[in-house]
Amino acid sequence: AEARDIRGRHWACCLTPAPWPSFSSSPAWPSWLQPQRGGSHFCGGSLISENWVVTAAHCSVSTTDKVVAGEFNLNSDEDNIQVLSIAKVFKNKSYNSFTISNDITLLKLATPARFQNNVSPVCLPSAHEDFPSGTPAVTTGWGKTKYYALRVADKLQQAALPLLSNDECKQFWDSKIKDTMICAGASGVSSCMGDSGGPLVILKNGAWNLVGIVSWGSSVCSTSTPAVYARVAELLPWIEETLANN
Repeated sequence: AEARDIRGRHWACCLTPAPWPSFSSSPAWPSWLQPQRGGSHFCGGSLISENWVVTAAHCSVSTTDKVVAGEFNLNSDEDNIQVLSIAKVFKNKSYNSFTISNDITLLKLATPARFQNNVSPVCLPSAHEDFPSGTPAVTTGWGKTKYYALRVADKLQQAALPLLSNDECKQFWDSKIKDTMICAGASGVSSCMGDSGGPLVILKNGAWNLVGIVSWGSSVCSTSTPAVYARVAELLPWIEETLANN
């Protein structure tokens, strides 16, 4: 699980996770980034190589939007950020805006991201890989910290939460849960508005693996109800086909 940047240096995909950051210091999530529209944050995403970003289809990213990599504090000019143009958008053709299934889009960057301490790729799981219920996971984003908040967070936030099996998740969401979805939470924390497209990761063999993409959940960001993510392992064949053909 390595990527090579344009200087030829090898970068392993987040093989040495930093401690959970205090939000007065630099972040420990160098694969996390944000598409921007009109200079404002509206969704999240993850670098899977120097040329490709994965995000949610429902974010409706276009080539007129920008990708910002390496940001931590939205109100600071001190972050060593990269503002990247998007060459092409590949929305999964099976995405269903009614059921929110297959909620994944790939963005091909116009110029490669430069890997450095605060910008690096996340690992992908194996196709159809299963993750046991209760597996500890982490999600990150600039979304609202409370449903009634008037704006998104200034600094990149993180929440540790357990994975649920789809059978467990159906106890909350019934038949809305499809095979291309994975659930996490109902544990006192949740993703919320503004987190869409961002990562749900687990630590496996010393590396952060992307298991989910923030998709949908409680309309009031309930922390006792699981949030729902696009299941990357089920969507991996589409990811690999898209990368191979483009």
